[in-house]
Amino acid sequence: MAKKRAKPKKKAKAKKKKTKATKSKKAFGGYSISFKGRKETLESVFGTAPIGPAVMTKKLWALVKRKKLGKRR
Repeated sequence: MAKKRAKPKKKAKAKKKKTKATKSKKAFGGYSISFKGRKETLESVFGTAPIGPAVMTKKLWALVKRKKLGKRR
């Protein structure tokens, strides 16, 4: 009878250590947008034709940037 060969052991993968730079990084607080006191209607912002969500988002951000409604916290 032939002897069974022992399977070679697999090497353990090295774990990545987190650096202090990633731990001490300040979290992003967000972006605040205020539509308070705005007189624009939805039709004036988006138009009367049906549009998709991506186009709607682009038009909304264009309005925010044009009227300077957004502020970083």
